[in-house]
Amino acid sequence: MYAERLKNLGTETAFEVTNEVSRLKGKGYNIIELHIGEPDFDTPEYIIRAAKKALDDGYTHYTPSGGLPQFKKSIARYFSETRQISPPPLQNIIVAPGAKPFIGYAITTLVNPGEEVIYPNPGFPIYESQIGYWGAKLAPLPLKENKQFRFEHSDLERLVSNKTKAIYINSPQNPTGSVLTKDDLEFIADLAKKYDCWVFSDEMYSQLVYDGEFNSIIRIPGMAERTILVDGMSKTFAMTGWRVGFALVPEKLAKLIENQIINTVSCTAAFAQIASAQGLEAYLDGNLPEVGAMVSEFKTRRDLAVDLINREIEGFSCLVPPGAFYDWVNCTSACREKGFRDSKQLQHYLLWEGHPSRKLVSLTSKTDFGMRLAGETQEYLRVSNANSRDNIREGIKRIRDMLSDGESTEKFLREKA
Repeated sequence: MYAERLKNLGTETAFEVTNEVSRLKGKGYNIIELHIGEPDFDTPEYIIRAAKKALDDGYTHYTPSGGLPQFKKSIARYFSETRQISPPPLQNIIVAPGAKPFIGYAITTLVNPGEEVIYPNPGFPIYESQIGYWGAKLAPLPLKENKQFRFEHSDLERLVSNKTKAIYINSPQNPTGSVLTKDDLEFIADLAKKYDCWVFSDEMYSQLVYDGEFNSIIRIPGMAERTILVDGMSKTFAMTGWRVGFALVPEKLAKLIENQIINTVSCTAAFAQIASAQGLEAYLDGNLPEVGAMVSEFKTRRDLAVDLINREIEGFSCLVPPGAFYDWVNCTSACREKGFRDSKQLQHYLLWEGHPSRKLVSLTSKTDFGMRLAGETQEYLRVSNANSRDNIREGIKRIRDMLSDGESTEKFLREKA
């Protein structure tokens, strides 16, 4: 009755958890939301005013499918100054309603059914979903805790072959907050050139680095012609609902991807592009202080959350993530000691509507970010720091208290047996 490919289409579980949270709140439950990767800050007022003016100025019509020239000019400057590269040609820049569409556009442009795509595990779930949906062969690259949730070079070397068509990378990374080093990127680049494959570099969190430095693979000689570099307005500028993403692509791919935009969404909202252009220019000129304040606050929250997790919750441990706004928490000991089958079951318990306190916590778990790999033994939960310090404190306290409540834990496990 339905297309066979639909069985390979996954989801982004954070949105499913949001739906469950909404349902439970409607029934009177008090929930601390530590599951969603969305800045809890408002879009800077400067950008909002620019959008209102753009509407008043008549930016309410179709735009060129690849984006308005004036926005592309601002994106070119942004890429040049934040990646330390020469300003790219405007024809190599493409705008879309959010960065997420480029994940699929890259697959449909570059990869035939049956060809292999390497991607991080754990990783943003839409990589695995789109790769599988379009019939490519999944080749998950494990990220290791003993590597600060980066990959072992030997693992990538074993995975890549003449069958590899593309390598997806994400730095700073969702869900672990890891940041690839210059050495990591050079290793990827050498293999991509050796096996003549493409690289999809998701750099959505490029401006959210707290320790060390951000490096882009686009700077490595020979990589501009084989890399799709993606960024956008959602995270750095607290503009998730505006749906504005952009990519820097080799010129030979630009028209192919633009044609897919024509076939799917036509274009990105004109007023949002105008406001985004002015936001990028203000940021680069040092006139958007809200961004710096937001990044500083995320770092403070990270330090608070990691400290509390490691001190307050028995059976939990967490490395300090150098980027993004997530904490990737090892909960293996807690699962084993309390009798939870895995982190998914623990996640369900913490958002269990039968808990007598009616004070719950929403999180996401390991398998929300990719398939379980052979031999994998560790369990993880993702904590999002995109919430207030008070809510982070209260959320971690609730996790501690709920795990200490033996009667409720045993009741939950009996009912789920």
